[in-house]
Amino acid sequence: MRISVPRKVVVSGFWILSALCVPASAHIGPPFPIIENQRVGPVIISLWTHPDIGQGLFYVIVDPVPGSPIPKDLRVKIGVQPESLRLPEAFYKADRDDTRNLVEYRTYADFDRDEFWRVHLVIESTQGNGEAFSRVEATPSFMGRFGLVFFSLPFVAVGYLWYRGMSKKRDRIRKRRAEAIEDKQELSRSLGK
Repeated sequence: MRISVPRKVVVSGFWILSALCVPASAHIGPPFPIIENQRVGPVIISLWTHPDIGQGLFYVIVDPVPGSPIPKDLRVKIGVQPESLRLPEAFYKADRDDTRNLVEYRTYADFDRDEFWRVHLVIESTQGNGEAFSRVEATPSFMGRFGLVFFSLPFVAVGYLWYRGMSKKRDRIRKRRAEAIEDKQELSRSLGK
């Protein structure tokens, strides 16, 4: 038994669900390094970032200096400031994340405009302190919450084309069956006379 759903109900339901979508905390493209394998204080670090306007994500990957361990009391801070100096430098404490087989610190920093920002990495521990500088351009997240709808359009189009093709095929099959039944009825009438 086939249940028929009116096309207007399906289209209306799709648009209602699309309007209720909440943007995922994803980004366009992978994070990229702005400092790689540089000795800063008692450790070697790599600083990766994904600087979206709003909140930019920073990863600090920490490796030990050959022959010495990573200090247990290591603290990491990231400071950001627009290169135009329109805002004072703001520091963000990075939290340690040992989920993989490496020592990683993460933090989010606030970026309010699409411009170049100065990045200031500060390492502190009882074995020594250090700092490193870099720069990064904060980038807008593509299309905001409408990106999901925009990027789903090709999939919706393919689904629509598949549905339309299957509907036409189903109509052809029904038409052939109806013609075959008519031919059988006509043949039985002609033989019955």
